[in-house]
Amino acid sequence: MRHISKWRHKYLWLFLAGIVLAFFITRFEVTKDLLVRLTDYGYVGAFVGGVLFIFTFTTATGLVVITELSDKLNPVYIGIAGGAGAVFGDMLIFLFARKKLDREIKASVKKMGGKFLLDVLRSKSLKWLLPLIGAVIIASPLPDEIGVSLMGISKISTHKFFLIAFVLNAIGIFIIASASRAIG
Repeated sequence: MRHISKWRHKYLWLFLAGIVLAFFITRFEVTKDLLVRLTDYGYVGAFVGGVLFIFTFTTATGLVVITELSDKLNPVYIGIAGGAGAVFGDMLIFLFARKKLDREIKASVKKMGGKFLLDVLRSKSLKWLLPLIGAVIIASPLPDEIGVSLMGISKISTHKFFLIAFVLNAIGIFIIASASRAIG
């Protein structure tokens, strides 16, 4: 395990490896069936569906879990449980981006002669713009990784991020569950 600590850009590689792993896991019928069976577990299934909903390659699976649950459960409670699951996953990305990814991105940009880009990243206008763009991405049906990473490198406080991410995710999941119930 010590040799990994000497890798260059190890956190960027770990981030990419996680995306690739999620891609392959969702391609197997056995794991797809297992994930769809989460609907048998009620609000626990909504929590797991919320976690799955935020990641690029598991968004569709999370969406299936949430829409299937909307036939059986109250959309408000699905939104709350799914929002809690989504913010759990978002917090993992946020803390990773804040502590590890931020340093590697800045070091890489600096080595490539990107002093201008570093100055732009440190500007006062981006202090409010990065979290705003991140919040818009989190509120959208798009996967959250980029939005959460933007908020992580923006130095927003952890408790502010937690509240914003929970509210946005809960509202988004509630809207999806309500729309699914109304349509289906």
